[in-house]
Formats: sequence, C-alpha cells, structure tokens
Amino acid sequence: MIYIKKIIFIILISAICLTKSYAEIKDGLFATVGNKAITYSDVVNEIKIILILNNQSYSEDKRDRLHKLAMEAIIKRSIKQIAIDQNDFLVFNQQELENELNKLARNINMDLETLKNICASNELDFSLVEDQMKVELLWNSLIFQIYKERLSINIEEIDDQLKIIQNKKDFEEYLISEIIIKPVEKDKIEAQINELKNKIEIEGFEKVAMDLSISETSTRGGNLGWLSENQIPKKFKSKIINTSIGELSEPTISPQGIMIFKVRNKRKVEKSPDLEKEKNLIVNAEKTKILNMYSLSHYDSLRRSIAVKFLKNE
Repeated sequence: MIYIKKIIFIILISAICLTKSYAEIKDGLFATVGNKAITYSDVVNEIKIILILNNQSYSEDKRDRLHKLAMEAIIKRSIKQIAIDQNDFLVFNQQELENELNKLARNINMDLETLKNICASNELDFSLVEDQMKVELLWNSLIFQIYKERLSINIEEIDDQLKIIQNKKDFEEYLISEIIIKPVEKDKIEAQINELKNKIEIEGFEKVAMDLSISETSTRGGNLGWLSENQIPKKFKSKIINTSIGELSEPTISPQGIMIFKVRNKRKVEKSPDLEKEKNLIVNAEKTKILNMYSLSHYDSLRRSIAVKFLKNE
C-alpha cells in the first residue's frame, strides 16, 4: 500500500507540472493522420498515460522526448483506427477487454481500481485508456482475419511439450521486457546489435525501448509482464531460460526486425497442470508470435500509404 501511495503522489506531482508546462498552449488542431484529427489535448493526455503506465514523473528535461513518444503512439493508433473503420465486422468480447485492462494494472503493481483512481486524480478520463485497448483488440482481430489462413501450428511439437509439462510439479515464470528494432541488411546486423547493446548499457533498457522499439510495448518501456514458460514461443524459450536475471538475451533475427529480451525476474510456481489449459496457452502463444510478425509488416505497409501532416511545428 505504501508503494502504491508513493506512485500516486509522484504521478499527481507530474500532472501538476505537465499542466503548467502546457498551460500556455490553447487547445486546437495539431496534426492530421489521414482523416483523423489530433489536438494538443490529445498529446497531453497521451503523455499522462505514458507517465502513469511507466510509473514515471514529468520534468521539463523529458518534455521533448515525451512529446515525441506521444505523437508516435497517437499516429500509430490513428492509422490502425483508419484500417479498423474500413472493416466494420471486427469484434472483441468484453471479457477480453477486462482481462487486458487488469493485466495492464498488474504490470505496474496495482489493481485496476487503483489505476482508475490515479487516472481520475490526474484529470484523465479512464475511457481514453479503455479506448486505446479497444483499438488494439480490434486491430488484433483485423490481423487475424487477414492472415488466419497463414497460421501454421506444429501440433506434434505441442504434444511433445505437453508430455514434458505432465511430469512437472512446478513451473518457471519470467518477468520480461522486449525491444524490437527494424531489420537491416545482413552485413550491418552485427554492428546494429552492438550499437543497440551499447545504447542499452548507457541509457537503460526501458528508455531505449521507448525511443527505438517498434513493438506495441514501446510506450510501456518494453514491458511484457510475467509470462509462464509455457506461454513463451519455442523460438525464444531457450534464449530466455538461459538468460540470468537482469541480463539481456541473445538477439533473435527475423525478417520483421531484431529482437532482444531483458529478463527482469524469475519465480517458481507450484501447480498441477490442467493439460487442456496448458495446450491452449501454448497454441495461443505460437499464434500470437506469428500474428505479431504479420502485424508489424501490415502496419508498416499502411504507414507508407497514409499521409501525416503537422499543422504547426512540434
């Protein structure tokens, strides 16, 4: 409880500073993304959300960086919304939304009600956070509809994993963060990885994730939260399992980019496995890995086709 109160105090101070910092700016149209308008208040609210979801405080020296992060997040979401609006058959269920919002709160060590109270204290309508999550869920639905025929899951491999799980009494869970950067030519990969690692060492993983990562987790400093070993796709599992707490995993190279993980913590969880549930977890993790790959490439294609115009200098 003391920890949560401290977070609330820091964020309240941040809101006061942020409001003062932008007090001289009257609300108005700031930019357009296709047919979507972005106002100054949109930018301020986005900055508040970034601060709250990263347990960070606002300061003037962070202003330009936060402004850039907020604009990138708004542009990305607006482009996704344009694609969603063109496909009015997309749906998600309310339970999915509740699950994701609760997960969001857990990732910053609080319950959902506390998160809502913090937003209210910062004069931030929590429906904005809900709307962001709805866009992500509808976008995921869109990607699934477009690429579902390309989903290929190796059932034999999953059955082999289930045989291993059946004989285990406890499982490892990992608190993981990620960075995904854009792909480069083969002869530049090693130099790019070294540059990324050096930047992480100097600036910290979270800051680099927020500045450079093309993943949806970038505005949360790359935070993926706690994942069971059974939820980690096979392609990444050995690298994560063999990474010590506080260290970086070996990078993974794919056509979509270069991925690197940080293992922030590990813990053992004792449980008797529900094999059907575990099978679903493994299948969903594999599907998510594949769909994330298509999501990145699909968004990149859309981004090149939609005009972004700034009406005033940033």
